[in-house]
Amino acid sequence: MKKSVFFGSVTAVALAASGALAAEGDTLKEVKARGVLNCGVNTGLIGFAAPDANGNWSGFDVSFCKALAAAVLGDATKIKYVPTTGQTRFTALSSGEVDILARNSTWTFQRDTDLKLDFIGVNYYDGQGFMVRKDLGVSSAKELNGATICIQTGTTTELNLADYFKANNMEYQPVNIDSNAEGEQQYLAGACDAYTTDASGLAATRASFADPENHIILPEIISKEPLGPAVRHGDSNWADIARWTLYALIAAEEYGVTSANIDELAKSSNNPEVQRLLGTTDELGKMIGLDAEWAKRAIKAGGNYGEIFAATIGEQTPIGLARGLNAQWTQGGLMYAMPFR
Repeated sequence: MKKSVFFGSVTAVALAASGALAAEGDTLKEVKARGVLNCGVNTGLIGFAAPDANGNWSGFDVSFCKALAAAVLGDATKIKYVPTTGQTRFTALSSGEVDILARNSTWTFQRDTDLKLDFIGVNYYDGQGFMVRKDLGVSSAKELNGATICIQTGTTTELNLADYFKANNMEYQPVNIDSNAEGEQQYLAGACDAYTTDASGLAATRASFADPENHIILPEIISKEPLGPAVRHGDSNWADIARWTLYALIAAEEYGVTSANIDELAKSSNNPEVQRLLGTTDELGKMIGLDAEWAKRAIKAGGNYGEIFAATIGEQTPIGLARGLNAQWTQGGLMYAMPFR
């Protein structure tokens, strides 16, 4: 789930030379011509992005892929899901293999600048944590001095971990892994005392265990991890489409627009913001190369932000995540859509 430091990253010069940096408007044109959205997702993280036995993908991040496909192509099923690891995800995006990276990735300075990515917003505010077996008898990360810790290689998790242990005058032995699936396997096999990644990823991983009640997530959160979809530098219109699709989902929750009442509100709402959001006035879609009902389709694909959260990772799911910082700004959280006007 974590954030690749991406040592030896592809430079902007190399990307430009390879033609990977899309010209203005090219991505929208290519997606429409292809008839399919290529969406980069996790290789498998329950609740966020995972295929079932029949290869059907679902999850919090997958729902954004569906919303974007609905907005652009008019069909939430017109998606090719491209599984990516912490090591391969940014290469997949910069090379043009995917049109957007919906995989839970942290917005950092280096990725925004050196890797030439545009994060279009934050869809989940997270932080790095630790999971241990209950029988280890540990109740705080500060009791992990000398512990073996499973950690995904090539990620900023490594740097956060090193900083935390140094600041607390502790030592640890890393057990390097390449993916969350390997981390789960190694942790369950007893190869490490603790597993560290984003707290949401730990909750998702624990939910897949046969005995989740025997594993605890320690209280310490040791970093800021603003997760969100990313696109390549160089195509501002495509970035705008992705950004405002995310904002449409967030704004819909704020204004009470749901998958159940959206058609009725499109006809009857007297709220000017809702009218603009749903395309009954102002024709905002024309400004980004889409039709009037692009946002309406995006919301209908899986519901508003709150509906998506509740259905995939919320408190009534096995993942069991509370809204916390991801509540609407009107409810004490940080979710805040820019104005549709």
